[in-house]
Amino acid sequence: MLIFVVRRLLTAIPTLFVIITLSFFLIRVAPGGPFNQERGLSPEVKANLERAYGLDDPLWEQYLRYLGNLLKGDFGPSYNLPDFTVRELFEKGLPVSIQIGTSALILALIVGGTLGVIAALNQNRTADYAVIATAAAGSTIPTFVIAPIIQLVFGLTWTLLPIGGWGGGAFVNKIGPVITLSLPQIAIVARLMRGSMIESLRSHHIRTARALGLSEWSVVVRHALRGALLPIISYAGPAAAALLTGSIVVETIFAIPGVGRYFVDAALNRDYTLVMGTVVVIAIFTILFNLAVDILYAVVDPRVRYD
Repeated sequence: MLIFVVRRLLTAIPTLFVIITLSFFLIRVAPGGPFNQERGLSPEVKANLERAYGLDDPLWEQYLRYLGNLLKGDFGPSYNLPDFTVRELFEKGLPVSIQIGTSALILALIVGGTLGVIAALNQNRTADYAVIATAAAGSTIPTFVIAPIIQLVFGLTWTLLPIGGWGGGAFVNKIGPVITLSLPQIAIVARLMRGSMIESLRSHHIRTARALGLSEWSVVVRHALRGALLPIISYAGPAAAALLTGSIVVETIFAIPGVGRYFVDAALNRDYTLVMGTVVVIAIFTILFNLAVDILYAVVDPRVRYD
């Protein structure tokens, strides 16, 4: 297993290099620059700013300099937030996004997995149809519709939750964003769990377990559920990377100071270093979570071996 992990990490290096290279050059294809959005800047002041940040150098030289700084853990300064470096912004915003994303992922796996199991055990019955209908609605309604409804009902009408803000990480400020972020994931997990659980319950080893007289609880939890978790684990990897690095819509609507809001502002203002930093962080999270998924496969399914 250790050799497999080391090999995967080594192969991730060229993948990360390709992502960084493509992102670096593609973001500069878009018209404009980080200082074109500023009104009232004279050509002399703009030229001085570009010279100070090295943006007047040849593109290949900027690329090599960025790679060298990145190897030292330096994401560079933020062009539109000059009082902060990109690393300082991530140190401030990433923990916020991780808290919201982790809570949403755990809630989605628990609630969605439970609903999927209930639907599979009651296939073609009322409970199954109710779960399918709820999952279909949850996966089709976008978060920019769910979030204002939660703010309107629970924040303005019933005054149970704040309509926005982080509040220093207070529990009540997390409820709305976590629910909004987790609802589509709950729907997806429920549908995946239902399908995989039905397939697992129809497998030969489940028939054998029932023929041996095992209790229904033991058959479902110890045998069928273990095989049904494999598709959920596969989905949880990229889902976790997306959730833990923040949701652009949710963080914007609820005014949460996470990475998602930084990415939106950086893209609109052509803040090259902040956009690149966000891309690198998301890529690293995705690679690590996909590796964790492969390791969990071997833990859950004894047939999988990486020796």
